[in-house]
Amino acid sequence: MATRSNRTGTASRAPQDPAEQKPPPRDARDAQGTQDAQDPLDRTRSAPTPGTRARTRQPRLWTWLLLPGTLWMAGFLVASLLLVATLALGTTDPLGNPRFGLNFANLTALADPAYSTVLLRSLGYALITCLICLAVAYPVAYAIALCGGRFKNLLIAAIVVPFFANYLVRMYGWSVVLSDDGPLLKALRAIGLADDGTKILQTGAGVIAGLVYGFVVFMIIPLYAAMERMDTSLIEAGRDLYGGPLRTFLFVTVPATRQGAAAGCVLVFLPAMGDFVSAQLMGGPDQIMIGNLIQDKFFQGQNWPLGSALTMLLMAVLFLGMLGYLRRTRKDEAEAAR
Repeated sequence: MATRSNRTGTASRAPQDPAEQKPPPRDARDAQGTQDAQDPLDRTRSAPTPGTRARTRQPRLWTWLLLPGTLWMAGFLVASLLLVATLALGTTDPLGNPRFGLNFANLTALADPAYSTVLLRSLGYALITCLICLAVAYPVAYAIALCGGRFKNLLIAAIVVPFFANYLVRMYGWSVVLSDDGPLLKALRAIGLADDGTKILQTGAGVIAGLVYGFVVFMIIPLYAAMERMDTSLIEAGRDLYGGPLRTFLFVTVPATRQGAAAGCVLVFLPAMGDFVSAQLMGGPDQIMIGNLIQDKFFQGQNWPLGSALTMLLMAVLFLGMLGYLRRTRKDEAEAAR
């Protein structure tokens, strides 16, 4: 009986009128339509793939690998800077030993005309060294990058490998070349361009010559890299517009490689400003640089606080030069992005 009544109840149910069926909400229909209209390829692209996850993890891996060395170098750099800065405010005892304190006499002593003269001399030597290195490095980098062909790597190696030798050894060798009885002056005397009284050592020219020899490679490499990236079709177009090779070089090659030239100037200026070996071996008492002054205060004068104050002064000048380079680089990047 129950079975029959169930069947009867089921059969007696009349199908609902389609008009009486309630439609789904509008939001649900829009979501369903959007999901149906979505491209299957888009859903595939939105899902992360193993390759995408691997590429995402790779920068994190490099970050973790660089972190220990970065912390190590930054820690020692900050520690040394703090030590020098605090020592610049210290004093010395009667035996010449440094003592920490709060004394501004070392900072006020920097206003002495003798120190400012040495600083300006060092600044002038460094700037002249940059200009001479630019004049020497541009033709060398241009010839290697655009005319070197398959011998580019060999030519770069021939320039770089000699500079792997110790800097002090190279400066001693250069002082022999520039000495009064050296091969350079002998050759100049033989062709009548110098007499017996001509000398290069113990002069400002000898100091600058040593600085140029020591740091010119730091100008050649950035310029070579910039010319390697330069589009050579610009030079061909420049020849059509400007005609002569000199005008093409000045108006096309130099602007296209100015970032490399700026990087080279920074790499030459910073070490040349604080160098003391060249002035010590190829200069005289009237050619000392601020590096020689710092060395003298630390080792011979036993005045570490004053030497630290001079070091902070040198670092301030170098920081200003580096800040100018960074601002110029940021400006060039902004112009290139337009």
